Amino acid sequence: MSTVTIRANMAESESLETITEHERILQEIESTDTACVGPTLRSVYDDQPNAHKRFMEKLDARIRNHDREIEKMCNFHHQGFVDAITELLKVRADAEKLMGQVSDTNRRLQDAGREVTAQTEEVIRCRIQQRNMATTVEKLQLCIPGTSKLVSDMILFLFRYYSALKTMEQLQNIYIPRVSQYRFCQIMAETLPKLREEIKEISMSDLKDFLESIRKHSDKIDCCTSRFQNLVYGCFLTETDSYKKCFFNFVGFLFKVLTVQDLVDFSPVYRCLHIYTVLVIPTITPLPGSITALSYLSSRTGLLHQQRGRAGRLIKTQSYCSDPDLVLELKNLIVIFADTLQGYGFPVNRLFELLFEVRDQYNETLLKKWALVFRDIFEQDNYSPIPVENEEEYKAVISRFPFHDAEIEKQQFPKKLPMSQSVPQIYSQVKEFIYASLKFSESLHRSSTEIDDMLRKSTNLLLTRTLSSCLQNLIKKPHIGLTELVQIIINTTHLEHACKYLEDFITNITNVSPETVHTTRLYGLSTFKDARHAAEGEIYTKLNQKIDEFIQLADYEWGMAESDGRASGYLMDLINFLRSTFQVFTHLPGKVAQTACMSACKHLATSLMQMLLDTELKQISMGAIQQFNLDVIQCELFASSEPVPGFQGDTLQLAFIDLRQLLDLFMVWDWSTYLADYGQPTSKYLRVNPSTALALLEKMKDTSKKNIIFSQFRKNDRDKQKLIETVVKQLRSLVNGMSQHS
Repeated sequence: MSTVTIRANMAESESLETITEHERILQEIESTDTACVGPTLRSVYDDQPNAHKRFMEKLDARIRNHDREIEKMCNFHHQGFVDAITELLKVRADAEKLMGQVSDTNRRLQDAGREVTAQTEEVIRCRIQQRNMATTVEKLQLCIPGTSKLVSDMILFLFRYYSALKTMEQLQNIYIPRVSQYRFCQIMAETLPKLREEIKEISMSDLKDFLESIRKHSDKIDCCTSRFQNLVYGCFLTETDSYKKCFFNFVGFLFKVLTVQDLVDFSPVYRCLHIYTVLVIPTITPLPGSITALSYLSSRTGLLHQQRGRAGRLIKTQSYCSDPDLVLELKNLIVIFADTLQGYGFPVNRLFELLFEVRDQYNETLLKKWALVFRDIFEQDNYSPIPVENEEEYKAVISRFPFHDAEIEKQQFPKKLPMSQSVPQIYSQVKEFIYASLKFSESLHRSSTEIDDMLRKSTNLLLTRTLSSCLQNLIKKPHIGLTELVQIIINTTHLEHACKYLEDFITNITNVSPETVHTTRLYGLSTFKDARHAAEGEIYTKLNQKIDEFIQLADYEWGMAESDGRASGYLMDLINFLRSTFQVFTHLPGKVAQTACMSACKHLATSLMQMLLDTELKQISMGAIQQFNLDVIQCELFASSEPVPGFQGDTLQLAFIDLRQLLDLFMVWDWSTYLADYGQPTSKYLRVNPSTALALLEKMKDTSKKNIIFSQFRKNDRDKQKLIETVVKQLRSLVNGMSQHS
């Protein structure tokens, strides 16, 4: 066979194969989604040089064939479409006629039913009224017992206050809640407080009239009291043979005293007591000049003995006030009154028990007053060291606060004391509180040990409750920044050292040795330590919040082709802020500054890692990884510069070790080493978790898929894509193994 024949046969064979391949491609294009057309068309161009021309001819022939089929289908259904339109035109006239008939029928039906609708609505309205009337009768029957009783009591309103109040209480708590959804009940409920207030005012007016009646008949009562006193002493001083005569005179006087009560009507007192008991408020509201009224009553010993229970309630009422001077005056009157009664032989145990209650109230009023004082001091403080220009200013400060520092004393003027101006003010006010608390102990006939114990307990309350609460509230205020918190820590340290001087101050007042077994110790140390720990915690929190504010300014271009060669601006600003902040921390105790620095570096590293692994971030390019690596390098340089002294070696740099190993793994693309040494204690990437590496690699895998159609033409890209897929599979197997093991 000749060469020409062989070549002709080969050409014919290749032509048949080409035609068959073109048919297959056309069928695939017709049956598959358009998104997959790219790889199919590429195979056409991979064949013989002129194959795509023959394919285009074949494609044109296939398109003409489909056009002929579409034309045949349209011609086949055309006549049916025309017939359907014709039928619709014929029906239109009948439809319009039917619509007119339906409208006429609807109008006649509406006219016929209008009267029935009106009657139906009237029936419904009548039934609603009937139901409302029945419900009203039922609910009113529930209120009839309380309402009728209240009306009968209100008829005798001026004489039956107590009964009317009890009836109103029963009406409000029992009957009105049953029908509270009705408007008339709401009106009744709003009226009851007004009636109570009116009854209260009337009873108080009667009480005032009672006090005026006492003042009016005071001379006669004093006369009777004096006669009683003379007879009592006469009975004990007379001769034995005339004792019987004196005794009969005394008994006769007692019967005469009973007639003196006719001068004073005590019913307003009992009525007011009962009314105020029902109103659930203090028995007697303090009147203007109530201490003066009590002083007047205390001068009438006979009357107070006759009404000692009621007087006790009056005295207790005066203790519910917010003025410590008023409570102190009340205490002095009680002491005078108790001494007077004790001189006449009456028991005064209740009055001395009452003094303990008044003492507690006095301490409470002092604590409230000093809480305001401390609050004002903290608000006016500038939270900066106290500047002293000369020796006089220095002596003025140390005269108010026990401060001694050999190094500062050697310095030349002007100089600064480490604490702020609130420290000597707080110390002075604590001493003033001790003086004020001491005033209550005067004339109480108490031993020095008891007074010392009372002073220490009240001072402990001031330190552990009032001052501690003020410090805690101050630390939590939003306008208190890092500089102020540092100064607060320094202030509490000096106040803690001054507690021993407060103990000496109390010892000098009471002359009770601190070595006494039962001596109470001051708890100021724990108060200032707790405040200092709270301030330290707030420093860590605010420092982390400030770091978060800088992190929010980060604006990475995650799809950049390559890095611009310098660190991000937000990160450099953050590092400068941390440097200046840690310079302020030099006045803090070493461990506090070191803890704050380590906490800030750890928080920064965690925030950067979270930013890199954020689930909302879908794609990361290698250029973005390079830029991120430059920023982490700046963080490591900052950690190695020893911003706070005291760290050993590269302790601070270890805060960024997780980020460093992760970025090195991706920068070097050293997956073979990572997978081979995984789980070994000497692994170069020991701190890289497989799940973390997988999450970041998935983001880079998505980036490589961005131009997948064209990347498959480049061998390097195809190899890299295969490597990523292989590493992803191995990392997933490691992650699954870890989860199964856990």
